[in-house]
Amino acid sequence: MASNAKRQILDGALDLLRAEGGGTITLDAAAKQAGVTKPGLMYHFPTKEALMLAVVDHVADRWETLLLHRLGRPLETATPHQRIRAYVEVSLAAEFDRADFAIYFDAHYRTAFTDAWVRRMEPWLAVPDTLPDTARARLAAARLLADGYWIATSTAVFPVPDRDRAHLLAVAEDLLKDESS
Repeated sequence: MASNAKRQILDGALDLLRAEGGGTITLDAAAKQAGVTKPGLMYHFPTKEALMLAVVDHVADRWETLLLHRLGRPLETATPHQRIRAYVEVSLAAEFDRADFAIYFDAHYRTAFTDAWVRRMEPWLAVPDTLPDTARARLAAARLLADGYWIATSTAVFPVPDRDRAHLLAVAEDLLKDESS
């Protein structure tokens, strides 16, 4: 039950960010949105910082679940090309919205949030220094294409038309060719 209440609170906090005109997460608003009392919320998340870190982890959990499903193997057995390919495919295929962007963007202003994102996503996005420079650049370009796509889609600022998605995947696939094989 406690896990269910936590998830309900975290989902409610994300719903606040989806509100028209942009929402704000406060302990009072999150409790009201989740249908719990403020003390009930604070039982699970004693401070706004604890709630926000949990929201970052909640969103990162979703990313990791999508990435692992797309990868189809344990992360530690994947090559950099396979990891970045999974990231590109998830970024271009999954549905993201302003709440995903808000949580990602807010991390820029708080070290603890940045550290949480880095800890969760670095294993997916890290490119070893041992790869040739050209391969590193191609992987970085594919990742940046994916970053731009999901951010444009989630913010609805200059979104890419759906009809172009397959073509973008083809461009990314060309960038992701592992020339070392």
